Amino acid sequence: MSHLTPPRQLPETDADAPDRTTAEDAPSAPAVTDTEPGGAGAVESADEQATGPTAGATEPTAGVEAEDDGGAARPATEETADGAENVKTAADDSEDGKGAADGAEGRKGAADAVVPHPAPAGDGDGDGDEADGEAGGGTAAATGAATDSSSPRPGWFGRRRRHPRAARAVRTGTSVLAGVLVFVVLVIPNRLDRMDLQSFLRLPVEGILLAAVLLVLPSKARRITAVVLGAFLGLSAVLKCLDMGFRQTLARPFDLVFDWVLLGDAADWTKDSFGRSGEVLAIIGLIVLLVLVLVLSALATARLANVMARHRSVAVRGTLVLGTAWIICFTLGVQSGGVTVATKGYSQYLANRVQYVRDGLGDADVFKKQLAVDAFASTPKDQLLTGLRGKDVLFTFIESYGRVAIDDPAMAPEIDATLKEGDARLRSAGFAARSGWLRSPVTGAGSWLAHSTFLSGLWIKNQQRYRTLTTGDHATLTSYFQKTGAWRTVGIVPGVRKAWPEGKYFGLDHIYDSTHLGYQGPYFSWTPVPDQFSLEAFQRLEHGKKNRDPIMAEIILASSHNPWAPIAHTIDWDDLGDGSVFEQIKKEGKDPAEVWKHPASVRTEYRNAIEYSLQSLTQWMQRYGDKNTVLVFLGDHQPVPTVTAGSTSRDVPVTIVAHDPKVLDRISDWGWTDGLKPADDAPEWGMDTFRDRFMTAYQK
Repeated sequence: MSHLTPPRQLPETDADAPDRTTAEDAPSAPAVTDTEPGGAGAVESADEQATGPTAGATEPTAGVEAEDDGGAARPATEETADGAENVKTAADDSEDGKGAADGAEGRKGAADAVVPHPAPAGDGDGDGDEADGEAGGGTAAATGAATDSSSPRPGWFGRRRRHPRAARAVRTGTSVLAGVLVFVVLVIPNRLDRMDLQSFLRLPVEGILLAAVLLVLPSKARRITAVVLGAFLGLSAVLKCLDMGFRQTLARPFDLVFDWVLLGDAADWTKDSFGRSGEVLAIIGLIVLLVLVLVLSALATARLANVMARHRSVAVRGTLVLGTAWIICFTLGVQSGGVTVATKGYSQYLANRVQYVRDGLGDADVFKKQLAVDAFASTPKDQLLTGLRGKDVLFTFIESYGRVAIDDPAMAPEIDATLKEGDARLRSAGFAARSGWLRSPVTGAGSWLAHSTFLSGLWIKNQQRYRTLTTGDHATLTSYFQKTGAWRTVGIVPGVRKAWPEGKYFGLDHIYDSTHLGYQGPYFSWTPVPDQFSLEAFQRLEHGKKNRDPIMAEIILASSHNPWAPIAHTIDWDDLGDGSVFEQIKKEGKDPAEVWKHPASVRTEYRNAIEYSLQSLTQWMQRYGDKNTVLVFLGDHQPVPTVTAGSTSRDVPVTIVAHDPKVLDRISDWGWTDGLKPADDAPEWGMDTFRDRFMTAYQK
């Protein structure tokens, strides 16, 4: 061996052969060209063939990139089985330096063929997994490694690779659904009566601004912002749904400050209707639904952010085009079906919400100032209500008896006939009546707010005011009767089915709730006791007693309470007994689920319920009233929007009935209409003004 001959080159242990063995362990025989699975000659991947037809010849890997859906570009690897043979050639070639150099070059080719270059990271959406799986699969096949059929496959357990078209369709469909979800949340109205096609043919500026913000943010900040804003959109969607429900029942949106307590009342109603298990299931269902809405909206916004990042140039151009279109449409006032195309309704909705919250938080201070004012607080008790001394005074509320019952053409003829019949019935017993209008603070529901407004002389428009009132010492109309000491004050409240501590505040000496009226009959949906039985119980328990003091009674007639099915009907008063007779009457009634399928049937049953309450009251007056009986009856609020059919009026009828003409003479300057039906142009007062007007009229 010449001293110029380089020493024999030993294989390096870190240069791996294509079959994942070290170069030391590579076979010395020439590489075979068969493609038996798992062998060194398995040089074809699933997607491309390795080149290198001549043994010992290596070719540098071409810089070809495979782009996946995640946007990550992977270097394509050209496979060759010749690296191992090149190692052998280098080991055996010891006669000249050229052979050694060739051997070293062969080892380098083998190492390059085995070790893939790292792929750049994508934006981090779910599609990146597919790219990783495809790149890994391609590399494994290119290096000729044995593939175990039990190994996990990338992307949907391998389905993405087996069905690439279906996978692409799913990804595209998911992105489209995400965009639709965000768009709907931005443009959907918060009331069902405005839900039409034109409401969705609008271009929300908030969506354009959201896209612009996400495009300018860096990757990490973009993902965080997308999730946060998406969750906020989900919360606003929940709030809009609450608004829809409240407008359908209370004709107003959900109050973020005061209405949370009503959710507890809703839970109580669910328990009363479906039992404890039904209440628990309903609460769990609502919680799950809330979480689901928040998660879906957050994921939808995050996905849209990733799609825009992967196609940034297209997204930027699209945002600029939409922004320009919005400005043009807004400037020109472009409309579609009477609805403005370029809308900023979502921003206005949020601004209104913020203002409502600010007003609500400041309302407590405003109400405290009003609460301190009472024109009769210093009046001696012997000067109070002197014009009614010796009379039985009955303040009777008819549930949901609103102006719509008298004015609506679909109901007016029947209600008018009932009122005329009642007038004739009362006149035959020596009574006269005068009627007007009062404006209620609520509509659809919230009877206790209307009752407390009427009795306190204060505008009780929310639960916070109600609680402040009933925990204070501001006197009510009923408590002034109690203060005089000239009346026994009682309450007939069949709708109360549990403790009612507010009864003490209202100045009632004794309260008869649904469990103290002696009723043994069935419930009529929400109504625990039919009106006719409630009035008969009042006669039996209080009014019919001999040698008693004059009575001031607050009586709640609940048969006209929603859902107005099934409805009781008047029967012979002598047949009422303990109420068991109503079992058959209920069976003959209608199913609420069937009634509420059609608005027209709802209005019909509402009218029937009002007729029943009016008939029960006027028949009781004819049967049991005397020369010392004074009846004040009124509706507490308008019914739900399904019945009012778009009417925004909050008026309710109010009537005073008396046998003694002097009682009505004291209100002759009120301008009220003679009879039980107020004229269209009869005076309309706020319900909170009645207390002081009434006490003034009967103080002289």
